[in-house]
Amino acid sequence: MGPILIFDKSTLESLNPDEAVWLDNFYSSNITPLFFIETLADLEKEVRKGRAPENVVGNLAYKTPDMSSRPNVHHTTLLEGELRGAGEIEIGEGRPIISGGQMKELGGKTGVVFEQAPEEEAFGRWQRGEFLDIERLNAKAWRRALSNIDLEQNYKLFQRFFPLGKPKNLEDVKKFVDFYIEGPDQEKILIFGLSLLGLSTDYQIKITKRWSALGRPKLRQFAPYFAFVFSVDFFFYLAIASDLIGRGRPSHKIDLAYLYYLPFCMVFVSNDKLHSDLVPLFLRENQSFIHGSELKIDLANLDKHYEGLPEEIKLQGVMRFASYPPLDNSFLTTRLWDKHMSPKWRDDQGEDFISDTDVETRKRIVEQIKDFVQKGTNISDNHISLDEADQMVIQRKVLTRKGKWNRFPPEVMNKQKSNGN
Repeated sequence: MGPILIFDKSTLESLNPDEAVWLDNFYSSNITPLFFIETLADLEKEVRKGRAPENVVGNLAYKTPDMSSRPNVHHTTLLEGELRGAGEIEIGEGRPIISGGQMKELGGKTGVVFEQAPEEEAFGRWQRGEFLDIERLNAKAWRRALSNIDLEQNYKLFQRFFPLGKPKNLEDVKKFVDFYIEGPDQEKILIFGLSLLGLSTDYQIKITKRWSALGRPKLRQFAPYFAFVFSVDFFFYLAIASDLIGRGRPSHKIDLAYLYYLPFCMVFVSNDKLHSDLVPLFLRENQSFIHGSELKIDLANLDKHYEGLPEEIKLQGVMRFASYPPLDNSFLTTRLWDKHMSPKWRDDQGEDFISDTDVETRKRIVEQIKDFVQKGTNISDNHISLDEADQMVIQRKVLTRKGKWNRFPPEVMNKQKSNGN
């Protein structure tokens, strides 16, 4: 529940566990594959002050949202599916693209059940300091690939686009990119885009034939997500060629890759300067960019706000007494809810305590969900679309307590204790 948010690694690193509780409570986090890989890569990173890399990764995994989050499908998978016509990708609603769902049917009702994703399972292990050998090998490969990125060659190559002089600012580069992609020779632009993203010549021929068979539509109409990713990469190389982005830091290319997932969120938050410069240029009107330091201050203020509640209220658990952010719009989180959520959230906000009637209603809903998951009949994925399903169930394992906060009501916490968890 809450605005769909993408954060980079620098943002989560800046938070303490108590602040991370409120991030997970008031936002629905889209965990990008890049965040997962960057976190894992810290296993091969030299850490100052004698801290073991495993502890650094475990600490970051502990703060990673585990309740209101879901990993996004890798951008290369999305590009391949869109280009070969497997399905349309919606890039204007700010919703994550997730996978692994199983369609079910029970009592005439249909729905999709998502089990815990492999990335979520991995974060759980990392919290306990458990790492697979393959993960350590992947961490080495990632850092090796990072050191092999050469931006100098691209600096020289892309200067050919400016025979009359280089752009003076990043805004002009973005205008140039948009103008170029809308140009008259769409076939040439399509082939260049496919090549820029590293797709093989054979694949380029297949996609071009498909595009031609569809009547040679505009690129943004034919494959809007591909056009977006192409525009991000093209912009980046042109900005480097214009000396508006330094070419001495290979990590810039890694930071840039977070933008590939920008269509799948409402709020993008980062402490990175490159993100601060670039992300606003690619935002839709219904999106927001927030600097990580601003969000950290707001989460700290929220923590202070709720810390002041009476103990008997705090013992009810975060999910019970803080289903919605405070109505006070001095909180950044409240303003983001006002911008990105339905206005009804203010009307729906009830008292701090949930009534016994509401508790019983929630129990019945939980039992209905259990029945659907356990007794529902699996049906073919192509039998019904996700938009037509009556319900969606996401199964996950979450920490019942994080930082100083109990996250669930006493009956849940007591049940966990009785089970030895």
